[in-house]
Amino acid sequence: MINQTTTPTCTLNGVDYMTDEKGHLIPVDSIKPIDKLRDETVINIANKALTLNSIMKTEKEALFSLIYDFLELSASEYKTQYGGKKGNVSLPSFDGAFKVQIAMQDNIVFDERLQIAKNLIHECIGEWSEGSDTKIMTLVNDAFQVDKEGKVSTYRVLGLRRHDFDDPKWLEAMQAIADATQITSTKEYIRIYKRDENGKYDQIPLDFSKV
Repeated sequence: MINQTTTPTCTLNGVDYMTDEKGHLIPVDSIKPIDKLRDETVINIANKALTLNSIMKTEKEALFSLIYDFLELSASEYKTQYGGKKGNVSLPSFDGAFKVQIAMQDNIVFDERLQIAKNLIHECIGEWSEGSDTKIMTLVNDAFQVDKEGKVSTYRVLGLRRHDFDDPKWLEAMQAIADATQITSTKEYIRIYKRDENGKYDQIPLDFSKV
């Protein structure tokens, strides 16, 4: 919680001031009513969002705890421990109306060898005959296209390795991609699904924007 309803004020020489976004002190009496109301509205919304965020964090921990406890209990039926990473698990309800999944997702980055792989691929394609499929060049260019943050698509880059061309330089480039791939962290996700009348499982949205 912010524990405030408006931007904090300070008093100097008997005059109340509020600090604007540039850090300037603005006399409260000179601030328009609509600006004060905007300030109150934004802080009220922020307070509610922080409260929801805190609740979601607590509930997330509780959900994972329930799942982990069940997995260990299930393992104890066979006189063993579940152990290890508990990702990629799917738990259906008895009637199949609901399904809970835990998924593990690796955060993948590429080191400098990705650029080496790109150079090798372009050299490789350049050496191929003019009659070679232009779709390959388009595929390569798309794979190394960067987004607004300057990042390439992990999925598209790794997807190049599915193409098994019988060319030593291409194979060397694919090895460079493999060597450039670094897993920096692994994150667990929990997804809960509800089955509709057609038997299709729809994910229960926990993303605030999708509720």
